[in-house]
Amino acid sequence: MKRLLSFLIVLSLVAFAGYKAAVWWLVDQRLAEARTELSEFGVLERGSIGSSLDGRVLLSGARWLDFKLTQPLALGVVELDAGSPIALLTALANPESLGGRWQLAIEQASMTLEPTMFRNWVTEGADEESASTPLVALACAPDPRQHLGSGDLKRMGIDAVAGDFLLVQSPDGFRAELYTVETGSLEVNWPGVRVRPGRTDIRLDNNGSSIANVTLRDAGLMRRLSAYCSRETGLTLNEWSVAAAKALARGLEDRGYKGSSQLLALYRQWLTEGGELSFTLDPDSDTLGIPVRTDEESDTAWQVIYNGAKVPDVYLTEVLPVVPDVATEAPELPVQPENPNVAQWYAEPVENANLWLGRKVRVTLSNDNQVEGKLVSVGDRELEVSRMLAGGEMAYPMLIRAVAQFEVWRRGRTD
Repeated sequence: MKRLLSFLIVLSLVAFAGYKAAVWWLVDQRLAEARTELSEFGVLERGSIGSSLDGRVLLSGARWLDFKLTQPLALGVVELDAGSPIALLTALANPESLGGRWQLAIEQASMTLEPTMFRNWVTEGADEESASTPLVALACAPDPRQHLGSGDLKRMGIDAVAGDFLLVQSPDGFRAELYTVETGSLEVNWPGVRVRPGRTDIRLDNNGSSIANVTLRDAGLMRRLSAYCSRETGLTLNEWSVAAAKALARGLEDRGYKGSSQLLALYRQWLTEGGELSFTLDPDSDTLGIPVRTDEESDTAWQVIYNGAKVPDVYLTEVLPVVPDVATEAPELPVQPENPNVAQWYAEPVENANLWLGRKVRVTLSNDNQVEGKLVSVGDRELEVSRMLAGGEMAYPMLIRAVAQFEVWRRGRTD
């Protein structure tokens, strides 16, 4: 009896060690394949591998660094729960055999924000002039073409994006949840959908249904954002939200649609107040599930619930796309005579702005907005002018191509 007990103990230890070793090796192999597939886009660091006997595998300290971004995405703890050790080993050996009940959780994920998150070669390769009109264009600078970026979030006091991510597959469908510390949460419930991961891709089986239910909560972010952007653009909150809604309308018209008045009003309300927004989403639709109303379907509307109340008459109608006007060249500014005995504003070529670093300058943008302050930096695409505010010194980045006139406070030159 004693020998049998000793044999069973040794067998259990061998089985335990074999299970742990098999899980570690299989996870390492799958992550090596993932690194190879993703090597064109970035670098995946797997961190340390752990597992448990209830069918879970954990990665600690994993990171993803996209080549386009300046900061990595840190994945504190990544946990895959397959439901049982047999299911876990089978799924790791052949990802396509992953069952219809599993869960993937990412905890303590975070990314530090910088004023410029995209690397120079990414922004230099973008042709902004030929890009289509964006649907969401939130101006947060004197130049309305300069939209919300990571630098604005940092000036709002948000130095990093951090939170938890959860994917749950069940026989009823697929669910995704994203919860962040300061930027709100997102929940997606996709009934009848089965996610089937493979070695090189991920396939979705929707069983004839493609409608997902989405719930978005802002955690107070939109009020902070709208107050900040309206202040930076020099507009009232109402004027800023109207400009943002007009930008959405232009983006829709550029794509051949016109938004209903209720859709634009809902967009303005969300930008200024935030809250909870629930709606249906159809990824297979050209309009993502927003109905396009016709004369025969005058009662068709998008299913939207805002802060617990249903919003009626949210829809699109088809219109002819708007052809943009060809921009005309700005007239040449008259040359101002210089007086060496008087310090005043003198126009200088913006191409020579780097010669005036640290000097007092005045920048007039193409929309007639003016920014006056100290020139602190000049890049290939942007220049920054700092101004003294009640809270200290703040730098304003501006696109060089949006500068209509660049002036320097100095004494005149002698002929």
